[in-house]
Amino acid sequence: MAGAGGRAAASATSESYTGRGSSTPGVGGRTEHTPRYTLGLLQTPHSSESTGGASSGGARPGGSSEEGLAARRAAGNSAVKPSVSERGESCFGDKSSCVENTNTLNLTSSSSVRGLNSTCIGRTPLSSGRSGCRSRTPLMGYSVTSSSAVSAHTVASVIVAVVEGRGLARGEVGMASIDLKNPEMILSQFADNTTYAKVITKLKILTPLEIIMSNTACDAGNTTNLFSLITEHFKNVTFTTVQRKYFNETKGLEYIEQLCASEFSTIFMEVQSKYYCLAAAAALLKYVEFIQNAVYAPKSLKVRFQGSEKTAMIDSSSAQNLELVINNRDSRNGHTLLGVLNYTKTPGGSRRLRSNILEPLVDAETINTRLDCVQELLQDEELFFGLQGGIISKFLDTEQLLSVLVQIPKQDTVKTAESKITNLIYLKHTLELVEPLKAALRSCNTQLLKAYYNSLEDTRFGIILEKITSVINDDTRYTKGCLSMRTQKCYAVKPNINEFLDIARRTYTEIVDDIAGMIMQLAEKYSLPMKTSFSSARGFFIQMNADCSTLPNGQLPSEFTKITKMKNTYSFTSADLIKMNERCQESLREIYHMTYLIVCKLLNEIYEHIHCLYKLSDIVSMLDMLLSFAHACTLSDYVRPEFTDTLAIKQGWHPILEKIAMEKPVSNNTYLTEGNNFVIITGPNMSGKSTYLKQIALCQIMAQIGSYVPAEYCSFRIAEQIFTRIGMDDDIETNASTFMKEMKEITYIIQNANDKSLIIIDELGRGTSAEEGIGICYAACEYLLNLKAFTLFATHFLELCHIDTLYPNVENYHFEVQHVRSSAGNKEKIAYTYTLSKGYTEEKNYGLKAAEVSSLPSSIILDAKEITSHIAKQILHRQKSTPEMMKQRAAYQLAMRLVQTARNSRLDPDSLRVYLKALKKKYEASCPTPRENDEQQ
Repeated sequence: MAGAGGRAAASATSESYTGRGSSTPGVGGRTEHTPRYTLGLLQTPHSSESTGGASSGGARPGGSSEEGLAARRAAGNSAVKPSVSERGESCFGDKSSCVENTNTLNLTSSSSVRGLNSTCIGRTPLSSGRSGCRSRTPLMGYSVTSSSAVSAHTVASVIVAVVEGRGLARGEVGMASIDLKNPEMILSQFADNTTYAKVITKLKILTPLEIIMSNTACDAGNTTNLFSLITEHFKNVTFTTVQRKYFNETKGLEYIEQLCASEFSTIFMEVQSKYYCLAAAAALLKYVEFIQNAVYAPKSLKVRFQGSEKTAMIDSSSAQNLELVINNRDSRNGHTLLGVLNYTKTPGGSRRLRSNILEPLVDAETINTRLDCVQELLQDEELFFGLQGGIISKFLDTEQLLSVLVQIPKQDTVKTAESKITNLIYLKHTLELVEPLKAALRSCNTQLLKAYYNSLEDTRFGIILEKITSVINDDTRYTKGCLSMRTQKCYAVKPNINEFLDIARRTYTEIVDDIAGMIMQLAEKYSLPMKTSFSSARGFFIQMNADCSTLPNGQLPSEFTKITKMKNTYSFTSADLIKMNERCQESLREIYHMTYLIVCKLLNEIYEHIHCLYKLSDIVSMLDMLLSFAHACTLSDYVRPEFTDTLAIKQGWHPILEKIAMEKPVSNNTYLTEGNNFVIITGPNMSGKSTYLKQIALCQIMAQIGSYVPAEYCSFRIAEQIFTRIGMDDDIETNASTFMKEMKEITYIIQNANDKSLIIIDELGRGTSAEEGIGICYAACEYLLNLKAFTLFATHFLELCHIDTLYPNVENYHFEVQHVRSSAGNKEKIAYTYTLSKGYTEEKNYGLKAAEVSSLPSSIILDAKEITSHIAKQILHRQKSTPEMMKQRAAYQLAMRLVQTARNSRLDPDSLRVYLKALKKKYEASCPTPRENDEQQ
């Protein structure tokens, strides 16, 4: 009776809540009514359009009827293959319709070596030999994750389409990306050079699951340089080739006009003439529709154009050198800048922090707005703890929730129904947090937090929640635990809305009670401590804690099956319990089906208001990141950075090293200005040069994302690019591959650096002979000295230090070491202080000192010392500063100090007068007197 009642209910509800239904043959020839999902303007049933057609607006591919597909199968159509969706656990729709899409769209390249039935579709000939491609499970059918699953963002879910201009337009690249967990499409278009550094960097930041390119990019014998470089850098990413005709800029603009939410409609003005990113968008949306077997609802997507001018560029090599998000020794290790700053409570906050670290801001006003927020959070403990622990941590993955709400499945299945019900509960849970969040922000003083409060005043939040609570029970909550959540879904809809749903739920309750009663009877029958347990995989089963010695013959009674044991815990079931589980599942399907119809109607009613959730998602993720910055400050003595035309760090230290050592590392000063923008750093191996260089870059990045910085005081000049060439441990080995890697890195820096760059170079030229290494370093330094970029250059070539005699904007610094005599003998050893001092290192014969403690004969060491001393004197004589050069240097430095004072001075007239007199005295002291001139001559 329950089954018949449920089917009748399904029929009635289908008509009353959606206005249309579809009759499909059921079991045993019965006719069952399948719900039609009507969220937005699109209907889910396949139309009977022609094979190659497309619906208006280009949002959906043309679909053929089931009869047409059957006819082709009967004709032996060899093109029919299993669908992409079959690769995962979740498939929105039956296999035949997925196959229909495969045959209709013909998305994969004809040159692909594998068909759609393999685990990695559309792999090109160049990548066919790699094992890195992996299967993908469509994510559309999944529910959002809880806030505790912050690490979930690490699973790749971004699909990127890349296209390059041809002929004279080669080098102009368009990109479009969409995260399957987030309904936001990001468009980019830019001119790149032959190294395609910008493309590689952007792709590294996106960490794509799959990259789509035109099939013409990898034609046999005519592979483009861009395709070759991408496949080389992303060996573990799935590549798919799509026919060039799908990269259609006209269709891309149509897609954006149809799908872009009205709040983001200004995107039309930004991209209407950017043909390559529009072409990439067209191919991307068609492909996502194909693999997801679902379409985005009209006016549901957030679309934005991301130019390269709004954020600082950190190339992938520099990100790796600095260990920004991945530790070089162990990828699972949290000793990275992300690990230092990541105290986020939501997946969205963690994703935002990662993207900000890889692409810091370049607008000082925006950065200071963030810093104002962090400062208020640090000063107001009640606000900080109220937000982080009381509210933000309760939010689920709002971006993924949005993604599943705005996608429309093409077929309705039990899994689809369950997913929509779950996500409506998540939506209710999220909206109920808006008022507490607004209350927490009500008395905030900073501009950004006030703006967030005003955004939360949006009446649409209340409208949506009111509509939801008119249908959904007030006490329906997001809960942890599969059985608890199943119960929430079953009883989500209020009683008396649908009579047949109420009947089905009573039936379900009776079955569950019968299961519990049966297990109690079995426990009494066998005098065993049995209890009812549940798991999503097994359903209801029996669990028992008992020692095997207490069982008759050490075994369970024969009526129990599927027995598993872990220590003293037995898990098992019985034939009767299996049957009752099947009845329970059948009852659940009826409940979900009828609840789904009600949910569909409800979603239709609230859909026009749902775009306010984009604002909420941004607010939550940004607040989470800012709270994370404040949290990091409470664990260490960080200070607020200032932004001027000077890089000045007083007693700064390495943030990652502090986390590793669990104590504050040795701190050092840094000072660069336009007048002293090039610093050469010397010192023996392991004295701290590389750590110091990384420290400066990390502090610069922290400042530009709006975080406080590990220092006593700090001032930064905004860096538009951050380049690093850091000597790794294996660079000590002199070989051709190391040398070529060095040359590629320095070439990239020279080609892309400008006056607003921060350049860090460590141990250039160690992969070749000393003469060549000195020559390359000297030439590279002279080129960079023509820029106003801030450059720090660490080297073992002491000859390089004398470049300051020719260029007054060069400063020399070194890391001090102390010589400690061994108590056991006359040998000395070096004690590292890790302290930076002005001037170049006096440790000129570090290699000789290392030889002294070895077993080399003393005669060889003495000869080596004599030869070294002779060569050093000759070099020093050639590079000796003349009085005229010293005077020019002093004049240059005075002029730069005066310019800097005019720009930034906040001194009162009397203090300014004292400062200028001090500058004059310093200049006079730097200039050689006539007597000193005579002595030097």
